[in-house]
Amino acid sequence: MKRTKLAIGITIVTIVAFALLSGGCADQQRAVAPMVSAPVQNIPVFELPDGLVSAVFVENSDGADDGVVRLIQSMQNHGLEFYQTLAAPHGLIAANDVVLLKINAQWDQRGGTNTDLIRSVIQEILNHPDGFAGEIIVADNGQAQFGPFGHGGSFEWALNNAIDQSQSTMDVIRYFRGAGHRVTGVLWDEFTRNRVQEFSAGDMRDGFIVEDFVHSTGIAVSYPKFTTEFGTHISFRYGIWDPAIQAYNSDAFKVINMPVLKSHFLLQVTAAVKNYMGVPSDQLTRNRGRAHDSVFTGGMGTLMVHTRLPVLNITDMIWVGPDRGPRVNFNAAVQVNKIAASTDAFALDYWTTRYVLIPEAARVPGGRAPAMDPAGTEPGTFGHWMRLSIDELHRAGITATMNPAEMLIVQNGTIH
Repeated sequence: MKRTKLAIGITIVTIVAFALLSGGCADQQRAVAPMVSAPVQNIPVFELPDGLVSAVFVENSDGADDGVVRLIQSMQNHGLEFYQTLAAPHGLIAANDVVLLKINAQWDQRGGTNTDLIRSVIQEILNHPDGFAGEIIVADNGQAQFGPFGHGGSFEWALNNAIDQSQSTMDVIRYFRGAGHRVTGVLWDEFTRNRVQEFSAGDMRDGFIVEDFVHSTGIAVSYPKFTTEFGTHISFRYGIWDPAIQAYNSDAFKVINMPVLKSHFLLQVTAAVKNYMGVPSDQLTRNRGRAHDSVFTGGMGTLMVHTRLPVLNITDMIWVGPDRGPRVNFNAAVQVNKIAASTDAFALDYWTTRYVLIPEAARVPGGRAPAMDPAGTEPGTFGHWMRLSIDELHRAGITATMNPAEMLIVQNGTIH
């Protein structure tokens, strides 16, 4: 099988129009989405063998070992360069980038992203061969609701998903900051009720931009904008704002999506695509185009198209939650000790759900394994709402797949 190096990232300006949903009083409350130019996005694209669309890389890891190092090496051995250098100009992460790790911080115990894995990913970004001189932001929006205590997310949970269960996300951030690195945490819950305008409109406040119309998938797109403790102005959609030149730098802002694989009592599965529910403000859209409700009808796909796609998705499967999610207590989790990565969140969710989560869920008496099937087409199944989401990417001309015949699977460095 011939393999070639990573092709030039495709710069895509997607222009998407959505029509009104037909009939019914509820539909009359939705505005027609006008023609909207989505942000320019550099999408990593593989020159894969004919018929293949996306690659999924899987490694054994407990999060604290060298699993992330091996994962990156496997990616690079098969054409996906993690580091952007002179020798690898199309790599994902440049030495001066601002990199945002979108984790899951809404839940404690095994429900949130493994903090050992967060630490390992940060370390490998800092190990950039050209010397990392950028900034790393750990972020999530627990929506100031739900969560184990009903008030949303936290970076300071007492009980955490890690070998040392006292190691919180903020402990990891403080470790690197104490070593002099530009690593910070931003919990978007703190300003998820603040509706603001873009930096380009002269509004320097932290908060959320909310579009004035509702898309056909039922979502009014919203996203955060904020200033880090290091004075970096970030719009999740447009990138890094430079007030001196009154312009955004989109290319130097990169998102790495880091979900934990687990069941969901309503949506059956929550992983890389559902992890984007931590991007919008459910609070500001609850009366019109509510983000959370739109997941069932493809809203996460709309959100990705109209905000920003991750350059990489890394799924935490060290401990998975096969039942009773999205909250996963220690005694409900199953240790699998795997991590997986892909530039395609949909291919990643398909493979990890089918081959990691469902086998564990099938062992739970009366469990929800059948409804978790990513190949499912019936309403109420994981596969149904995922297809509504991926349709949004396809309409925007963005490559993604849920067809296993179109996936290159590399496990522990070997093609399967």
